[in-house]
Amino acid sequence: MIRMGVDLGGTKIELVAISEEGNELFRKRVTTPRDYQGTLRAITDLVNEAEAILGEKGTVGVGIPGTVSPYSGLVKNANSTWINGHPLDVNLGELLGREVRVANDANCFAVSEATDGAAAGKSVVFGVIIGTGCGAGVAIKGKVHAGGNGIGGEWGHNPLPWMTKDEFNTTRCFCGNPDCIETFISGTGFVRDYNAALAAAGHSRELAKSGADIMVLVDKGDGIATAAFDRYMDRLARSLAHVINMLDPDAIVLGGGMSNVEAIYPRLPALLTRYVVGRECRTPVLQNLYGCSSGVRGAAWLWEK
Repeated sequence: MIRMGVDLGGTKIELVAISEEGNELFRKRVTTPRDYQGTLRAITDLVNEAEAILGEKGTVGVGIPGTVSPYSGLVKNANSTWINGHPLDVNLGELLGREVRVANDANCFAVSEATDGAAAGKSVVFGVIIGTGCGAGVAIKGKVHAGGNGIGGEWGHNPLPWMTKDEFNTTRCFCGNPDCIETFISGTGFVRDYNAALAAAGHSRELAKSGADIMVLVDKGDGIATAAFDRYMDRLARSLAHVINMLDPDAIVLGGGMSNVEAIYPRLPALLTRYVVGRECRTPVLQNLYGCSSGVRGAAWLWEK
């Protein structure tokens, strides 16, 4: 049995087929049509092409930047807005002649890393994607925990915990609420905070475009960059401690662009103990194993072993 995973993004659609053992058999990506019917055709064509080349039919899972409402059966909260309000799993299932499983892409990331990734074998895994935005998902025994409202893992849209007086009402999230975790610990939030500090200091230095730009300056001992990273680390620790206090997962796995900042991992353990109840914490915080491929592999693993 082959398993096919589809990562439906705003600019590209990628399909990966894997074997029972998790070995990659086929991979292809195409440009995302920015309309619903075109998206359905693109996914169907990818599945048909993979099966024709491999000579075998398989299961299909799809990761989306949104979720399927457990009440209406329609996609909601997707930033690929043209799929909102449609029964994506049902329509794809009709075109492909089989059941199709659809889940949030951050949940797919968590499933991937819990199945055969950095947290393989862990019972409860919290997967965090910290890039342009901040998504998260929960995998329990290798399966998605979407929750009764279909929003399990939407931790990035809670307020930053233990806010200081200088943090209150300083950001506004696309979700409409102020001071969401996402606005502080995403790569975008890190850049915003550094650039604001640079402007406040009256510096004529070029603004940072990415977290990587700032980390180059941190490595050089730059004071403004180092202070921004110190704030970032404290905010990340507060945010993850909030999860540990509620869920107490067996492992936390980081993905997205900020997960590539190696300096995060040795510093987090001591910072977490400041905020976790009882001041004890040995929860492993791990860098992902599969990088940008983890989400699409997780979509394939929606059909568990």
